[in-house]
Amino acid sequence: MTKSRFVLACVLCVGLGSSLLAKDDNSLRFDGGIGVIPVSNVAVAANGAVTVSRNIVRGVNPPGQIWVIDALKAEVRGDEIRARGRGLLLGGGNNIGTNAGQSVFASLICVVPQSSPQAFTVHSTPTAGVPLDASGDFRIDDVLTPAPPADGCENPVLLIRNPGGAWFAAGIVQHDDDN
Repeated sequence: MTKSRFVLACVLCVGLGSSLLAKDDNSLRFDGGIGVIPVSNVAVAANGAVTVSRNIVRGVNPPGQIWVIDALKAEVRGDEIRARGRGLLLGGGNNIGTNAGQSVFASLICVVPQSSPQAFTVHSTPTAGVPLDASGDFRIDDVLTPAPPADGCENPVLLIRNPGGAWFAAGIVQHDDDN
């Protein structure tokens, strides 16, 4: 019995070691999502003039209405992306709580190293997107074009966008030291 336990322990250690060694250093994981609030700032000048700043992320405009998301998980390996979203729905307006008949696609945006002013590269799935189901759930299993840099994506941002190009949700990067 002791010999069989030893063999089992060895097999488990080899399997665990192999999976750790096989980890792709250039993979990115996103766990959690942030819905869009289209306005990032409202300022009122002394003369009463109102200035509204749109919530533009890396050159990508927001839609005209608030959107919420319950859950978002995504993984990027090379040029392949798998993203799962749940509850991407309108968070305001007359159609609150609906998917508004939208489709979505994913864009991974990377910082171009040492660019001044700061520049970005955008890597997207096909812009026709996948339709949101009635409860705002979606699955994206596709390829990013152009492929992200082979040496990794610096300061990555994952945006879930509609075919018109507006961003509805952003992914939260999962770092290696996150539990």
